[in-house]
Amino acid sequence: MARDSYHHGNLRQALVDATVALIEQKGPMAFTLAEAARQAGVSAAAPYRHFSGRDQLLEEVARQGFLDFAARLEAAFDGGRPSALSAFLRMGEAYLGFAAARPGFYMAMFESGLSIAGNADLAAAAERAELALVRAAEALFARLPPGRRPPATMVANHVWALSHGVVELFGRGRPGARSPIGAAEMLESGVLIYLRGLGVIPE
Repeated sequence: MARDSYHHGNLRQALVDATVALIEQKGPMAFTLAEAARQAGVSAAAPYRHFSGRDQLLEEVARQGFLDFAARLEAAFDGGRPSALSAFLRMGEAYLGFAAARPGFYMAMFESGLSIAGNADLAAAAERAELALVRAAEALFARLPPGRRPPATMVANHVWALSHGVVELFGRGRPGARSPIGAAEMLESGVLIYLRGLGVIPE
């Protein structure tokens, strides 16, 4: 693409898209800002119109990833229909689906070593994703007596950690790829065992 073909307003997104492609090729730590510029078809100086450096560009990739991730989780929950449990399990499928469909974003979000707390917009996007899981957990426990409800944030974070572990186990040719069950089945069975252990669903 010609170096002068970007108009003001789409260069920023072109650099994000180029960075995602580089992350998928090399990982989140093995590329330079100059490579992102070259991938986008612009000069090495062009990224500095929008980003102070490589980390800020990575933060924008992660921010966009978290927004997409959160939207997928919210859509999967679908207001808890037809039941809070089935909707909660659907969110696990959405988690795995996002990691498979958008690996560059996923790696920027979780494997780049970024400080999420240091960027308010990124932190807000990550919080939206966590809140989707927290609200789903709250709906799951709504019919339990208040004294029997486990902390929704704790449950959301445990399930998030379990989901991330399944992604890592099965992702990019790791040993989990040889498991007798698939990633979705492993995640669902793990979540059900966990919820039964909490007494949330019957044995």
